[in-house]
Amino acid sequence: MKIKICGLKTSAALDTCITCGADMAGFVFFAKSPRFVDLQQAQALARQATGRIETVALVVDASDETLADIVASLNPDVLQLHGAETPARVAEIRTRFGRPVMKAFGIATASDITHMLQQADVPDRLLLDAKPSADAILPGGNGLCFDWHLLEALQLPKPWLLSGGLNPDNVAEALRLTRAPGVDVSSGVESRPGEKDLARIAAFVAAARNAPLP
Repeated sequence: MKIKICGLKTSAALDTCITCGADMAGFVFFAKSPRFVDLQQAQALARQATGRIETVALVVDASDETLADIVASLNPDVLQLHGAETPARVAEIRTRFGRPVMKAFGIATASDITHMLQQADVPDRLLLDAKPSADAILPGGNGLCFDWHLLEALQLPKPWLLSGGLNPDNVAEALRLTRAPGVDVSSGVESRPGEKDLARIAAFVAAARNAPLP
């Protein structure tokens, strides 16, 4: 079970993730997000995280120049692509920056599953998130769930994380239905957008770790 806490901005939130036993810490480099961190913040958080937790840099249709600055500042273990990146772009980023790439796919219907499966061989990891509405500002972190029954009996060729609307109260049920090998949470452990609740982080990690095996 891999547990990722995304949208971290403070030393206290990162430390809570580490001490509670989360596996991955996500940092958002998307200026429209309330969870956005700049390069200076990222550098400080990276020093705190080094050797203690896997770091993930989340970007949305980022240029090579932006990615190079992020890699230089954060030195992330994983690059998470949360935009409309094509399979060719995913492969290009992985080759150019020499680190694993996790691609996010928005899920709302069975056709979205089909679309994801057509591209699943290219990224190193997959993230299955709730598909945002057409007028949404953010590609993720909207606190929305999708129908987890769509993932029942689904076999994926790569490691993957379930995301979208997860929180301490529903993560065990999500794991029961989907048998996901990992989960990713952001807004579900916040007191308000962009502000992590330390108690909710701890509760989420505990709920995921203690979820009954299917």
